Amino acid sequence: MRRRLINSTLAVVLVVIAVFGVSLVIVETRTITNSAQERVDSEAVRLVSIVDSRLLGDEQVSGAILRDQVGPDRHARIELPGRAPIEIGARPKGDVIRATAKGEKGETVTVEEPRSSVTREVGRTLLIIAGVALLAVVAAVLLAVRQANRLTSPLTDLASTAERLGSGDPRPRHRRYGVPELDRVADVLDSSAERIARMLTAERRLAADASHQLRTPLTALSMRLEEITVTDDLDTVKEEATIALAQVERLTDVVERLLTNSRDPRTGSAVSFDLDEVIKQQLEEWRPAYRSAGRAIVSSGKRHLRAVGTPGAVAQVLAALIENSLMHGGGTVALRTRVTGNQAVVEVTDEGPGVPGDLGARIFERTISGRNSTGIGLAVARDLAEADGGRLEMLQTNPPVFGLFLSRTPLRKSLPEDGPETVR
Repeated sequence: MRRRLINSTLAVVLVVIAVFGVSLVIVETRTITNSAQERVDSEAVRLVSIVDSRLLGDEQVSGAILRDQVGPDRHARIELPGRAPIEIGARPKGDVIRATAKGEKGETVTVEEPRSSVTREVGRTLLIIAGVALLAVVAAVLLAVRQANRLTSPLTDLASTAERLGSGDPRPRHRRYGVPELDRVADVLDSSAERIARMLTAERRLAADASHQLRTPLTALSMRLEEITVTDDLDTVKEEATIALAQVERLTDVVERLLTNSRDPRTGSAVSFDLDEVIKQQLEEWRPAYRSAGRAIVSSGKRHLRAVGTPGAVAQVLAALIENSLMHGGGTVALRTRVTGNQAVVEVTDEGPGVPGDLGARIFERTISGRNSTGIGLAVARDLAEADGGRLEMLQTNPPVFGLFLSRTPLRKSLPEDGPETVR
């Protein structure tokens, strides 16, 4: 493309130079020729007037007197009646420019100038025109190269950006080139890069959340299946199988919930549910793991509470808090329920050392962990709680107390004719 731009620009300049250059040469040649003829005519008239004035004054007319009146490289012939012609200067050879003038006393003056002088002047003019044309060509080439670089370099850069996007590097370049069309393409590529970066971030976040959220239920399910394989008691097998099927259903709910949050974290399916049932299910699911660790998990507080939310999401939040206490806490883990205002609160606490002081409220940020863990669990738990209109907070650092706040009454939209949305 660069070569084509240079060649096309140079071709246009050459055509313009050819058209205007030939016209200028023709005009200058004619102008120089006419100017030389006018000079010769003027000199002939001037010599005639000088001769007339001397004849009228009965003065002598000779070549010595008139020699200074004839320009160099010119030849003058003065013919007087009854006298021999007077010649001044050398007679030119070849083609000449000639002018003749007659005086009042019958004298005739002929002035000749060699045409070679005109040719030399035309040649000098042609050299000047050729020099100007050469400078114009050089300037055109330089401008064409600069313009070609200005257009092709951004295109090369944009092609490199598109290639980086295709290879999985979605970082926007934010480079502009001062050409509106190219800047528009750069804007589109940067916007596409930002969208791709957001999509990749969402996919990586979904993969991390899924691996973290599915790890514990799968571990618990495998423990149930192991108990089934080592027992011969049919009742125990049925009981463990029933619990395993419930865990499979919760796994399905976890996957659906993660996919829903990946599309829109604000999307919820909040309903009114029995909070005791969710806590009981979590105690049954985690009690074997705590027994294996030589620890206990208990519940206390107000019973028969109903809360608003998604039971599966609330179960995942509690599971994240219970797992966090199992991994980082110590002693007995207690789940306490209470009521504050219009909210039901589930507090999860243990007898461990608590949250380090340098973490504080940052404990809910992704990749933030007091020990060698992923730092994802609490962040996902907070997102799940907020998706259903609740919230997850750290109420105390030592001993650690986490509180899950859930509304006790649902938010219902009034009919359109009743006006704006109201809380009941």
